[in-house]
Amino acid sequence: MTADTNHDPRVARALASLRGLAVGDALGAQFSHPGSHPLLRRRLLPDGPWRWTDDTEMAASVVAALAADHRVDQDGLVDAFARRHDPARGYGRGTDWLLEQIRDGGDWRDLSAGMFKGHGSWGNGAAMRVAPLGAWYAGDAEQATHQAEISAYPTHQHREAVVGAMAVAAAAALAADPAGPPTGGTLLDTVVELVPRSAVEAGLRRARDMLDYRDAGTVAAVLGCGRRATAHDTVPFCLWSAARGLDDYEAAFWRTAQAGGDIDTTCAIVGGVLASAGTPPPPEWAERTEPLPAWLGEALGA
Repeated sequence: MTADTNHDPRVARALASLRGLAVGDALGAQFSHPGSHPLLRRRLLPDGPWRWTDDTEMAASVVAALAADHRVDQDGLVDAFARRHDPARGYGRGTDWLLEQIRDGGDWRDLSAGMFKGHGSWGNGAAMRVAPLGAWYAGDAEQATHQAEISAYPTHQHREAVVGAMAVAAAAALAADPAGPPTGGTLLDTVVELVPRSAVEAGLRRARDMLDYRDAGTVAAVLGCGRRATAHDTVPFCLWSAARGLDDYEAAFWRTAQAGGDIDTTCAIVGGVLASAGTPPPPEWAERTEPLPAWLGEALGA
């Protein structure tokens, strides 16, 4: 995967999270069609290379934007999303349309706010790309939630989508704390304290209550696992799965993937949070994953 010669520790943390996100995304995407289900049930790896999706493409733009500006600049970020938009990466139809309109000169403020009859998108797209931002703000979960909120609005203006991004960023910042990651219970308790009241927040409270459950299928039946691709149907389960074990990437991946749903996105979120905690994917998995985009290395001075 992409090497980095930028010695800023914030960049190093964000890249580590991005790599964990990319492996979860790319391997999760391999199990997103019915023919792969026998492999998933037996926890067998498909042949590589594993191609990542829009989750990784957008998360890489977040990392590049932070490295350039040391904060989220909404206009710069959405311009990067639009310029690097590759429809073949599996974007949702709404995001495809939005980024095409922006690339043609449209104002994201009007376009994003007007989506879905003026309610804005409540999809999981703002949450799927934001774990590296949390890693950038290691140990400062409040700032991570603030910057995540800013990062969400160019594409997702519904309250639930914004809160979903805030929650994932907070979890990643807590996991990346230089003093060491918190326990799973403390992580969920702190995230709940940091995010506004919402369906996402209610789901996180249920996730905290279910932290001692071992069966991911049972938890997914209560919390959702991205089948509706909404933030409140995705984020609580992802943070439950991450909190179940921040020190074992492989176990977290299989726990998340075998619940089904939006597997590439749920595994991207979980992979990004675990890598923020200093738990990288297995080397063999990283080797089978498509390299990060070449433009990212150029943006970071690699």
